[in-house]
Amino acid sequence: MKLYTTFMSVLALSLALSACNQTVTKEESTLDMSNPFFKEYNTPFGVPDFNAIELAHYLPAFEEGFKQQLAEIEAIIQHKETPDFVNTIEALEFSGALLNKVSNVFYNLNSAHTSKEMQELAQTLAPLMSEHSDNINLNAALFERVKKVWDNKASLGLDTEQMRLLENTYKSFVRGGANLSAADQEKLRTLNKEISSLTVQFGQNMLSETNAYTLIIDNESDLKGLPQTLIESAAADAEANNNNGKWQFGLQNPSVMPFLQYAENRDLRKQIWDAYRKRGDNDNAEDNKKILIAIANLRNQKARLLGYETHAHYVLEESMAQNPDNVYELLQKLWTPAIKMAEKEAAKLSAMLQKDHPNATLEPWDWRYYEEKLRAKEFNFDENELKPYFELNKVKEGIFYTVHKLYGLNFKLIDTIPTYHPEATAYEVTKEGKHVGVLYMDFHPRESKRGGAWMTAYRKQSNVNGTYVHPVISIVCNFTKPTGNNPALLTFDEVTTFFHEFGHAIHGLLSNVHYRSLSGTSVPRDFVELPSQILECWAAEPEVLQVYAKHYQTGEVIPQVLLDKMNKSNKYGQGFAAAEYLAASLLDMAYHTQKQDILLDANSFESDEMQKIGLISAIIPRYRSTYFSHIFSGGYSAGYYSYIWSELLDSDGFDYFKSQGIFNPQTAQSFYDNILSKGGTDDPATLYRRFRGQDPSVDALIKRKGLGD
Repeated sequence: MKLYTTFMSVLALSLALSACNQTVTKEESTLDMSNPFFKEYNTPFGVPDFNAIELAHYLPAFEEGFKQQLAEIEAIIQHKETPDFVNTIEALEFSGALLNKVSNVFYNLNSAHTSKEMQELAQTLAPLMSEHSDNINLNAALFERVKKVWDNKASLGLDTEQMRLLENTYKSFVRGGANLSAADQEKLRTLNKEISSLTVQFGQNMLSETNAYTLIIDNESDLKGLPQTLIESAAADAEANNNNGKWQFGLQNPSVMPFLQYAENRDLRKQIWDAYRKRGDNDNAEDNKKILIAIANLRNQKARLLGYETHAHYVLEESMAQNPDNVYELLQKLWTPAIKMAEKEAAKLSAMLQKDHPNATLEPWDWRYYEEKLRAKEFNFDENELKPYFELNKVKEGIFYTVHKLYGLNFKLIDTIPTYHPEATAYEVTKEGKHVGVLYMDFHPRESKRGGAWMTAYRKQSNVNGTYVHPVISIVCNFTKPTGNNPALLTFDEVTTFFHEFGHAIHGLLSNVHYRSLSGTSVPRDFVELPSQILECWAAEPEVLQVYAKHYQTGEVIPQVLLDKMNKSNKYGQGFAAAEYLAASLLDMAYHTQKQDILLDANSFESDEMQKIGLISAIIPRYRSTYFSHIFSGGYSAGYYSYIWSELLDSDGFDYFKSQGIFNPQTAQSFYDNILSKGGTDDPATLYRRFRGQDPSVDALIKRKGLGD
């Protein structure tokens, strides 16, 4: 999935406002030029100089970045000529180069390779960033100039991209409170600061809670049922923490999920499950219950102050869905068949549980274990049979093959380029011998990295006045680590996650727009997942599997009989998968469609909402409230539904690819021309129709998931 932290709106944050590597010239004599942010990076392709950047460099660069952008804003206001697109809208777009430069590095590393000191600095910066954002959005003289350009837009002769930039800029001011009274603007400033600080705290608590728990096993019999690769990884983790001769399991997905899937010891499954579901809910210093209720209430208060019914109405105004009613309509269409199928699945699993534990009730810590046993029984298929064929580097080769055939991209490992961590690798991306950009990849869990998988940018593509800025993109994951003499062997879910994040990466790399704030993934949340989710579809295609699905020891291509088993079980467990995802999506919407402050505590609110939709007790939402980082610290508030909305598009879009041939050059070129290269320069529904020639239907999605069977 794509996750990257956003603290404010696109314009207000000013991270989205400038060409990235612009030389700092203002008041250079007063700056400490040993600070890498105060000069151009002297690195290959101008990537951040990670080897030179130190913690002490950040705050002075932020402070100078604030100062420089406010001076640039003042210059726009004082411009003597009538406001027009160039002297106001473009000038604003290009402001804040230094702030953008330091922000991209700091916030990316705070997610991928953080420290206690960085987290403390993030807390310090949160209100400062909020204040700076409001100093731009609530600047009456600046808004007056922007509004004059907006009011005269029909006479300016702007092209589609320029008009999009003007529209986004004007709306950003309005949505940022420019039309509020002075008293209400002060209220808005307070709300923004509080929300910003709390979202940072939520994410930091989540990381601490995930890292804090370990399950240490010292009795080998308690490992019964676990795959050998997981046992070896647990032994290595234990040894690394001075627990020689024992086995250590944690709450990162590559550890906890296979433990729940295969461990025969039901008590231990419950123990690790309880720790997993209680993250942020332990009544300690890292407890998130009060924080998340405060965030939800503050967001809804802010929306009402701005004239919207709820935070969801505020967010969805800028999405493909447009409003909460349309989101609920889609989710309900899928919820009814999903929960019906989940109930059927639960009955089968409960019957299996009864044989092992008479009179026991099916619990969440049982589901994955018995689901795997049922898969083995009904399809003669153990998912672990696949892992030897999914070695990380071979999967990477398969992805490189896929995007080369589709879009002509080539990838060359660069070992002379600065990286932010020894595990991060960098590639030069080229097409027809010409430089496209740089791609960083960082694959395995560590305590300094938050959970999940995401794509982000250290520098976005732009092309203004003949100056082409090449993108610097990064994908960060938490895949299964190598163990002993064995390489990293992935689950098929990890394989598709790799394809998914790479889809986001090529969206950033193949952007071909003028303005940075419209570049690459700068599109509505419910459209941004289309390039990522559609690339997942190639992962299981026979031609692609022939390239990467090779046994890590023998080199044997994955047998057809194993593929047949995998394909037959493809729709297996879709009731559970759909129900836990949709439950989380509905929980997100519930928090953000409240017209009054939530007075219940977080656990009661969540429980009530799950009872309303009829979620069965053996399933919990994919993300419980206290660790729902997507919506409380990751920029997906009132937007977690977007994955399923984008799946409407990708199911229809990939059907079109298949009808023409999955590597048909004309189809790939159309997807590039109308989707990948366009960024946020046009209406997403219009872009999709230009590619596909039609709107998608929910029926195709229901069929794909097998929910109508």
